[in-house]
Amino acid sequence: MLGRCSHEFSWPRRAADGQYYQVCLLCAVEYSYDWATMRRTQRVDHSQSASEAEATSARRSRSRARKPTWVPRARRLKVDTPVRYRVKNLGSWYEGTIANLSQSGVLLIGPQGFPDNTLVEMVFEMPEEISGQKNSTVLCQGRITRTKAGPEKAAAENAEVARLAASILDYKFLHQS
Repeated sequence: MLGRCSHEFSWPRRAADGQYYQVCLLCAVEYSYDWATMRRTQRVDHSQSASEAEATSARRSRSRARKPTWVPRARRLKVDTPVRYRVKNLGSWYEGTIANLSQSGVLLIGPQGFPDNTLVEMVFEMPEEISGQKNSTVLCQGRITRTKAGPEKAAAENAEVARLAASILDYKFLHQS
């Protein structure tokens, strides 16, 4: 019995094409399996041509590439909170309003827009729903992710209003004495 295996088969497995097969746990040879008769049928021949293997591989990679990449947006908390903001470490503060905030950032409306990726500082009162306490003033470090000039005009100066989306990088509570 030299060179012959006594075959110990695994539980039937399902191939990518939907057909069932069994694998010998000792020599790794594969046999087709028929659930209707509950029997192994013929030995599976893996000598498919290289072009067939490449085509199968390409189909698999395309099917993997089609997985959805959509990620739901973070829940927004609509607020109407005053904010002071500026380019990080520069002197001029601008007065604006936070329209909404979420786990990922804030949408603020103000007189001055900044280019994307600008680092900014913002000071505002964190809503009680988030901080758990009233009068929680925070200093946030953020990065502008989008800027859009709004169609509205600021009432006082008749100037354009900018809508800025900023991600929050860091924040600290400012304790008032």
